[in-house]
Amino acid sequence: MKIVIDAMGGDNAPKAVVEGAVLALQDINDEIILVGDEDRIGVELLDFRGKYDPERLTIKHASEVITNDEAPVKAIRSKKDSSMVVGINMVKNGEADLFISAGSTGALMAGGLFILGRIQGIDRPAITSVYPILGSRPSLLVDAGANSECKPNNLLEFAVMGSIYMEKVIGIKNPRVGLVNIGSEETKGSTLTKAAYELIDKSNVNFVGNVEARDVPKGACDVIVCDGFVGNVILKLTEGLAWNILKYVKQKFTQGLKAKMGAALLANKLMEIKGDFDYSEYGGAPILGVKGPIVKMHGSSSANGVKNTIIKAIPYAENNVVQIIQNSVEELEEITISE
Repeated sequence: MKIVIDAMGGDNAPKAVVEGAVLALQDINDEIILVGDEDRIGVELLDFRGKYDPERLTIKHASEVITNDEAPVKAIRSKKDSSMVVGINMVKNGEADLFISAGSTGALMAGGLFILGRIQGIDRPAITSVYPILGSRPSLLVDAGANSECKPNNLLEFAVMGSIYMEKVIGIKNPRVGLVNIGSEETKGSTLTKAAYELIDKSNVNFVGNVEARDVPKGACDVIVCDGFVGNVILKLTEGLAWNILKYVKQKFTQGLKAKMGAALLANKLMEIKGDFDYSEYGGAPILGVKGPIVKMHGSSSANGVKNTIIKAIPYAENNVVQIIQNSVEELEEITISE
């Protein structure tokens, strides 16, 4: 398998991307192609001479970079030789099997839509995010911010695509699908969530019904379905609350612990909890609904985050998830039409 990585995308590019690629090669047998400024990538690779197989780690030159402050659609259309556009085109042309980037989320979504196109029958591709669950396996949030306004059939699409991904890539058999709502009762919620509930309930996914926000961190479901506005709020609130609680607890307990050994023990335990929330341990998240496997890494991904994203994204392409989603579209159309 050939994995193409946007070496210029993200806050720590190209250094962290190059190092992460080198680390990943130690655990996989696939080929990695770094796309971007050949000179800058080459300089970073000098630090790893003799530590990787040059036949499995190559460079594809791209002279331009798409930044986060650029208008996504305009950037994709105008910067034809950017690392992101070149990389996505390699997947489209069959030169690669998987594309990974820590660059602009909006541009990555636009690139997937304009270059690869939507899976026929999918109205709205979605950006996903791995949602950490303390003491248990993580869940998948769909949508994490791409579609702030949705129709009921969009939420049905998110449910089916997320369920397929969790089963085929993460390995969770018959994943539980929940619809984020203001109450667990079927009759609760807005016009959108009520209609979406009926559609998802008729599908073949393992639908556990409405899930309240307070139950999401408890692992109430494996696939968290909501529109992109709600999904992004959930992510940002969870992230901010987690870090602030950890900071507050550490401050309070270390002030009360006079023994250095006790303080050190507490610090170690807090670091373990922090690790449970560390995105770099979970890798990236797929953009579901486009005709090719694209995975988005966190913008500030470290080398470890890049490595984990590469390793954990491979099953996305190997298990042909895009085609499986395509094959499931007919079921969605039947449910929507009958409704």
